Amino acid sequence: MSFSTVLYEVLDEVAVLTFNRPTVSNGFNIPMCLEILEAFQLVANDDEVKILLIKANGKIFSIGGDLAEMQRAVDADDIQSLVKIAELVNVISFEMKKMPKPVIMCVNGPVAGAAANMVVAADFCIASDKARFIQAFVGVGLAPDAGGLYLLTRAIGVTRATHLVMTGEALTAEKALEYGILYRLCESDKLEKTTDQLIKKLKRGSMNSYKAMKEMIWESQFSAWEGYAKLELQLQKSLAFTEDFKEGVRAYSEKRRPNFNGK
Repeated sequence: MSFSTVLYEVLDEVAVLTFNRPTVSNGFNIPMCLEILEAFQLVANDDEVKILLIKANGKIFSIGGDLAEMQRAVDADDIQSLVKIAELVNVISFEMKKMPKPVIMCVNGPVAGAAANMVVAADFCIASDKARFIQAFVGVGLAPDAGGLYLLTRAIGVTRATHLVMTGEALTAEKALEYGILYRLCESDKLEKTTDQLIKKLKRGSMNSYKAMKEMIWESQFSAWEGYAKLELQLQKSLAFTEDFKEGVRAYSEKRRPNFNGK
């Protein structure tokens, strides 16, 4: 299968999915979201694949939603395309949690928005000291997507999640490790070796066990996700039509602080 926004290959029982839009900081648009989901389907259906590893090309792992696409949509009054992206990134996080195989994210640089929430959706995240995790939504007048609050409140607690999403403050890699979001933190030049060590450890385990564990984790913590997803999309859709959102996108493109008025 041919991909244009991501790279996909299987190496020694590991499916490697690489975000490959570095010129736009690996921002998600509709084609990229669809290709990620296509890759997930390949992983789920390939009995030779034991582990999914997600990486990114470029200095920035991902900014989340493609800001250039947001600007285009605002200028063209094409908000529906942004609503579609919000729907798709939620499905991506959902499918990561439902994936019957271990999912590892390997982060070497800043990660924001939907991508930061996909990190929480992964079974393991290994990050370098260059990583920063940013709930950037408040800066453009939106609320977390990609299952963000559903995942964060369960991973780090309601109070910490509230602080992150309402302030938009960057979470350092060290603090992310302290919060339990990361499995390992290492220097940038040791990231590949640290990831390989985890992969070797997981390969020694039973795939039957991993599948059963993920099913039990889902039922114990995430079985109400579909109801939450409907609310998330409903609220994101309403926020996308507000003047505050349009002001947030314009302010970002003009490199100034937004002037929100609650409309």
